[in-house]
Amino acid sequence: MNGIFLNEVVVVAATFIIYWLAQRLQAKTGFILLNPILITILIIILFLMIFNINYEVYQKGGKYIDFLLKPAVVALGVPLYKQMKVIKKQALNIVISQLAGCITGIVSVVLIAKLMGASREIIFSLTPKSVTTPIAIEISRSIGGIAPLTASVVIVVGIFGAVFGYTILKLTGVKNPMSQSLSMGNAAHAIGTSKSMEFSPAFGAMSSIGMIVNGIFTAILAPYVLKLLGIWIEL
Repeated sequence: MNGIFLNEVVVVAATFIIYWLAQRLQAKTGFILLNPILITILIIILFLMIFNINYEVYQKGGKYIDFLLKPAVVALGVPLYKQMKVIKKQALNIVISQLAGCITGIVSVVLIAKLMGASREIIFSLTPKSVTTPIAIEISRSIGGIAPLTASVVIVVGIFGAVFGYTILKLTGVKNPMSQSLSMGNAAHAIGTSKSMEFSPAFGAMSSIGMIVNGIFTAILAPYVLKLLGIWIEL
């Protein structure tokens, strides 16, 4: 069985087929918890465990999926370009909201982790939870976190946001489409943006802006926010 997964084409094809079937399943059932990304991850993990296949073997083909993510992110520039007039008009509001979201996201996760007894290393690993994985990993490494843990947490946060994000926003009275999509990008990064794209390119564009600006702010401000928090709590 390991030999099959040494074939990169098989790995890529199998992953895409599972994801496509998961999409069809959610579209047919409409069940919110059947998020295609979540279902795909669970099925692949289960399959690897059942057949005792090392992740390193799967990743020989999976690396090509990672590579395809880069042009996929670049492709987000198309809806951004189409919404440029709106973005320019709302530039100040976007920057202020994303700055607030960045600081709130860092402070809240640090305080909650501290109250639950997490170690300094774990806290630093959780700090960049709301930014896209490549940025989060670099932030985690620079502040003394555990990069693999950070990557896992980022994925979990993104899936949670994609599954429950818009529902939570509606329940809390956030009805403005721009506010909703910016919040999704800020809190649930690329996975939240993918969910926003399902609504419309406009939603996806604003969610992309939220993801990008929050990523920049978090990369710059995370060490300083942690330093300020260290004045009041022991980090």
